[in-house]
Amino acid sequence: MKGDREFSEINVIPLVDIMLVLLTIVLTTATFIVQGELPVNLPEAKSAHQKKAVNPVKIAITKEGSLYLNGKEVYLKDLETELSKLPKNAPIEIIADKDVKVEKLVEILDLLNRYQLKNVSLLVKKS
Repeated sequence: MKGDREFSEINVIPLVDIMLVLLTIVLTTATFIVQGELPVNLPEAKSAHQKKAVNPVKIAITKEGSLYLNGKEVYLKDLETELSKLPKNAPIEIIADKDVKVEKLVEILDLLNRYQLKNVSLLVKKS
């Protein structure tokens, strides 16, 4: 019959096109994930100096008051539990949004003081 013939080759061009589109989507979303840090707008300071700590514990406070410990969202009680486990000389970086309520920042500083954690830095943008 006329329509019954065997395929001796496979056309791979459409497959390659689909794979390139998928690769583009994956690479585009991967760059957004890497850049998708916490939505914290740091305050500015003119006399800021850079201090490098080795593996600091990072506490972030967003504009809405959400707390993050090393990039993972936590509640205040969970943060308190984790801080109680830290050694007294553990380096801690506070990353607070410039529009966060002072009360929230004071709560965190009070926790740090309660557990006698004194190696604390407040991250800012140098203006």
